Amino acid sequence: MNRSKSLLRATGCAHPRKPAAFTLIELMVALALAGILAATTAPNWRAFLATSELRDRSEALARALSVARSEAIKRGTRVDLCPSADRLRCASGATWELGWLTFVNDGNAAQPASDATILGRESAAAAGITIAVNRPVADYISFTSLGHARRHDGALQMGTFTICRHGQDARKVVLANSGRVRTDVTHEACP
Repeated sequence: MNRSKSLLRATGCAHPRKPAAFTLIELMVALALAGILAATTAPNWRAFLATSELRDRSEALARALSVARSEAIKRGTRVDLCPSADRLRCASGATWELGWLTFVNDGNAAQPASDATILGRESAAAAGITIAVNRPVADYISFTSLGHARRHDGALQMGTFTICRHGQDARKVVLANSGRVRTDVTHEACP
């Protein structure tokens, strides 16, 4: 009998074990390590998110321009893209970071007709993102049935959209006079 008790004690089965738990010191060390890890990764995470938001905005704009061009060719009529705060009407003097509206413009008008086909609506950019444009594309972009970017008066329309956020590298969406669109990632620091 003594021998079996000594075996039970040697194997640890003689006394039921208490459930495992953390001591206060172990918990404090774990929290300190988690705090250090969070403090070192947070700036990198914020930079990643800012870069991702710039990329998403530039790709959304390039995609909208490409869709407008292809729809103009497919439908055989003008398709316009314009800045729009409410995504129902073109906003004169509005900035592109407010969002935009893509619509079929059969009447060559400055605003979509009440029965115009709306091809796309883009919401406002994330806070802190700016879109600077040069004059030919500040108010609207219009694609003809041949896919060329032309103003309503027939003048060539080409330009550059510079998408920025403070502390990031600028991204550019470039509209050529042929109507083709490209996106450039620059090493120009945003102001």
